[in-house]
Amino acid sequence: MFSARVVGNVVATQKDKGLVGTKLLIVCPLYEEFKKEKCLVAVDSVGAGIGETVLVASGSGARKTNQFEGSPVDLAIVGIIDEIELDESSF
Repeated sequence: MFSARVVGNVVATQKDKGLVGTKLLIVCPLYEEFKKEKCLVAVDSVGAGIGETVLVASGSGARKTNQFEGSPVDLAIVGIIDEIELDESSF
């Protein structure tokens, strides 16, 4: 999992039947080790919106929710983050 900021949304009128009724959002990872791919598209399972900081599950972990089981999902927003506290001396 990684944290990201929601920066936009995607409208797709034609999509796989496993994605019908889902909201697709563009997320940008917050921390350097996850920024290899820059911004990505994730399926929203928690009602996130643009500007929010979110927790994103990837790979098979993204399909573990009942909502996405059996769907072609690689990234899923599974939480909205209220606060991040870092110990900067650890870096």
